[in-house]
Amino acid sequence: MAKRHRGDRRDGTLIRDLDPLHFFTGIIYPNRCDNEAYISERIDLTPVNAYLAQKNEGEDFPYTMFHLIVTAVVKTITLRPKLNRFIVNGNFYQRNEVSAAFVVKKRFNDESEEGLAFLHLKGEDTVDTIHEELRKIITDCRKEGSHDDTSESMDLISKLPRGLCKAFVHFVMFLDRHGRVPQSFVASDPYYASVVLSNVGSIRLKSGYHHLTNWGTCSLFCLVGERAHRPFFDADGGFEMKDTVDLGLTIDERLADGYYYAKSVRLLKTLLEHPELLEKPLAEEVEY
Repeated sequence: MAKRHRGDRRDGTLIRDLDPLHFFTGIIYPNRCDNEAYISERIDLTPVNAYLAQKNEGEDFPYTMFHLIVTAVVKTITLRPKLNRFIVNGNFYQRNEVSAAFVVKKRFNDESEEGLAFLHLKGEDTVDTIHEELRKIITDCRKEGSHDDTSESMDLISKLPRGLCKAFVHFVMFLDRHGRVPQSFVASDPYYASVVLSNVGSIRLKSGYHHLTNWGTCSLFCLVGERAHRPFFDADGGFEMKDTVDLGLTIDERLADGYYYAKSVRLLKTLLEHPELLEKPLAEEVEY
């Protein structure tokens, strides 16, 4: 584990060699929610479908489009490290790990509870190790009586007298701004992950914009929409109907310039257009 220096946080290392533009940007524009940029990308699922058909032969817990998208997103973050930064109190930090969080709906009905899934990734992880981890997490989340520590903590705090509850929340928000929230409070909090993913397509919603939050440190949100057949046009005006999915990416624009983000999105699309690349370790470079 790397040695911590003055100014570092438990979850991130203070970036000390920022250029002047970014140094002042973090001070002038202090709130994450005021600095959102939204990017919408349409993905042709033809190669994904072919890959899944081959990958799922004899598989008892099938690989899904969502598994591949999760892997592609975290590989992109691993190879494009500025996506794994966050800003708190005007300071830029490089997160100490790549992580991903998403909500698991336990049952598809109005009364069903939700569980929180949290992935901690390493450079040697691949689509296969991530698939196996997702199997464990999703199976555990959907067990009867399962729960997560964050939901339990919020339930306990909400039962306090209203004034005391508000005072406690404001105190925790103060700790959040200084990186001092107890790890037990945020261990499964999705807004402390590198990226939050939401598979709204699974409940038949289209992809769209989702806000970031000033709470926590998450600087990237990925919304996965409903898959559908849509036209792809060629240079002559002709078109072909293809199976597609739309991704909605909300990012903190203070972390990098437009060129860096455009190149990162190009990498993400390349990984989904060539899903066999996801079998390589997250930290292994690919051409794009």
